[in-house]
Amino acid sequence: MLRRLEDARILMYSHDTFGLGHLRRCRAIAHSLVEDFRGLQVLIISGATIAGAFDYRARVDFVKIPSVIKLRNGEYQSMERHIDINDTLKMRSSIIRSTAEMFQPDIFIVDKEPMGLRGEIEETLSYLKTRGTTLILGLREVMDAPELLDVEWKRNDVMRKIGMLYDMVWVYGPPDFYDPLTGLDVPANVRAKMKFVGFLQRSLSKTEEPDHRPKGDYILVTTGGGGDGADLIHNVIHAYQQDPGLDHRALIVLGPYMPAKQRRKLMRKGARIPLIEMIEFDNRMEELIAGAKAVVAMGGYNTYCEILSFDKPALIVPRVVPRQEQLIRARRASELGLIEMFLPEQAEDSLKFAAALRELPHRDPPSKSNPNLRLKGLGHISEIVGGWLDQRQHRHLSVVEG
Repeated sequence: MLRRLEDARILMYSHDTFGLGHLRRCRAIAHSLVEDFRGLQVLIISGATIAGAFDYRARVDFVKIPSVIKLRNGEYQSMERHIDINDTLKMRSSIIRSTAEMFQPDIFIVDKEPMGLRGEIEETLSYLKTRGTTLILGLREVMDAPELLDVEWKRNDVMRKIGMLYDMVWVYGPPDFYDPLTGLDVPANVRAKMKFVGFLQRSLSKTEEPDHRPKGDYILVTTGGGGDGADLIHNVIHAYQQDPGLDHRALIVLGPYMPAKQRRKLMRKGARIPLIEMIEFDNRMEELIAGAKAVVAMGGYNTYCEILSFDKPALIVPRVVPRQEQLIRARRASELGLIEMFLPEQAEDSLKFAAALRELPHRDPPSKSNPNLRLKGLGHISEIVGGWLDQRQHRHLSVVEG
């Protein structure tokens, strides 16, 4: 669907307080869109500390806003701890508004947080609404446990604001997998704007270096950003220590946000096991997952899409606090036979966990359990965006000819 456009612009917002999921999702969408539409420019606003560690295709760029981290108690703190969180939020809000004013996007796509972190994009949404920008809210197929999301959204009057400001709500999953707003009182005007576009499929870049993947067979162990992934890695190492019959080579990616003290400890423990190789971070996880015999993960959205895209047997040990997103996703995927799930306490049983790891490469891939599963999200997004941009060009031509 390669089509020529004249100077169309899409702005994306990714608040990025914990992990890499939001930025990686925005980047996948951006890369797909510029591949489908020549002349389209995409700019991603991101709070990820390592936004610059990823490569971006031509006509995709990012603006870095000051980073904020989410603490285990749910509170936020400036990455630069000497700066007050309120001052950081004011800076972020100002940069976002200024970027929107200068970039003048035709479409603004917001990832997950309808009003941004602590309402930081609400003013920008109102401004762009007045100038006719198409406003899109993109939601993961699973947000959180309904009772937790309901409290958070009611406190901030989010549902009413979605109905008032947004033109469409994209759900990045199929309707028969999970409804992210299940259990919430969803007004008719919000429900009417919802479109289940499907999972966002992943593919390998045509420019990847052929020797990027490790040589030989391996299972891949990934914790996503790694901020809370140390327990999973400990449990994998213990399984290898307890079961000499576990003879698959394991490549463990710790994640860039794993605290340095935990990272050093795990590196020391892993170095004693010849079958285990550890790296801190890789900006081309698609390559590593595509090359693996099987995947062990916590099961964030992007990792899950990659497991399905490359059809890999997977063992998921989800995060269960403070958000239940990964737990809900893993339970549903397990029900459908797409993955095997262990709760964190089950993974602490080293012999039981080792037995599951030993069998993992021999499990059926997701396509065997659910042959009708299709990942079409990026294609559907291009169809929707193409329709809007056609309308925009027709309006522009009408004005010029008139």
